[in-house]
Amino acid sequence: MSLVRRCSRTACGRPAVATLTYVYADSTAVLGPLATYAEPHCYDLCAEHSERLTAPRGWEVVRLTDGSAPSRPSGDDLEALANAVREAARPHDRAAEAGGSAPNAPRSGGETRRGHLRVLRSPDS
Repeated sequence: MSLVRRCSRTACGRPAVATLTYVYADSTAVLGPLATYAEPHCYDLCAEHSERLTAPRGWEVVRLTDGSAPSRPSGDDLEALANAVREAARPHDRAAEAGGSAPNAPRSGGETRRGHLRVLRSPDS
């Protein structure tokens, strides 16, 4: 089973990026960001088909956009993340000078604490 949802249009195998729902009572087609899971009365569309979507005569198309975050990380975002990881891995000399122990300083048993990143699963999955 594929983890990537595909476009619902016949003979289109591109990955889906948007979900289309019809509100028949209001004669409205609602096109929004890809839903978190597939529903029986919704249609997943690829970028090309979602851009070219038209509604029947007398119907309105409402396009919802998720403006909370960019769709792809920018180069600045990736660089900031890399710098944060480097900083977290670097021994903190200032903390040792102030009398505190550095995060990577040797412990009483001679072992060192190694910083690492963890992948946390979404509570929805």
